[in-house]
Amino acid sequence: MTTGTGIPIFMTTNAAPSPDALHALLAWMSPAFPVGAYTYSHGLEWAVEDGTVTDAASLTAWLADVLHHGAGRSDAILLARAMDAATAGDKRAFLDLLELSLALQPSAERFLEASAQGGAFIAAVRDAWQPAKGSAAAHLFRDLTEGPEAIARGGWSYPLAVALAASAHAMPAAPMVGAYLHAFAANLVSAAVRAVPLGQTDGQRVIHALGPAIAALAGDALDSGLDDIGGCAFLADIASMNHETQYTRLFRS
Repeated sequence: MTTGTGIPIFMTTNAAPSPDALHALLAWMSPAFPVGAYTYSHGLEWAVEDGTVTDAASLTAWLADVLHHGAGRSDAILLARAMDAATAGDKRAFLDLLELSLALQPSAERFLEASAQGGAFIAAVRDAWQPAKGSAAAHLFRDLTEGPEAIARGGWSYPLAVALAASAHAMPAAPMVGAYLHAFAANLVSAAVRAVPLGQTDGQRVIHALGPAIAALAGDALDSGLDDIGGCAFLADIASMNHETQYTRLFRS
């Protein structure tokens, strides 16, 4: 099976990261990593405002739909397939995936969410987590982050920035995709804890409840090609559009 661009899908489901790769993965997906994730709600703030999300149960349902039918699934597939392209050193395939990931954003604020976090992530890795030289992915990382071919900070998307850095650090795809989805869900739970508001314990109950969905989505993404990308989380997309004119806002999306 291939990505749709001729790059084979690498079966890395059972791969475990090295200690160095695990250290990087935990740091990058931590709320402390400087991508500004805490400033975005993915349209959730509007869903709280209009009464769709009011408690832990409605939040769990909302996030499950976003994961299964929205950006969660699409980003996971893009991340996995972009890691294949970067590992192979295929710049053209990687750039095509980057263009696709930005084109999939359904609103101005969601584009900002994806591109601002992506640019911040790649800048932090470039400045503090330079990969060792030698691999095709490390060479591609330097091509696209330094010198005349470097992509401007606003030209990244978050999943593609993570994919390039993870490949350059020889990180297996399976734990990276799972950690990415967990961080995505956890950040939105954190937004809900502040916006609904929910208690911290309820927030943890929601994260726990989403665990099986995250694991299943991560596994599916490893075996999915570009033709499998698609979404129907229309209410979440509309919420992100309505949020642009919401009168009182805590978040940028």
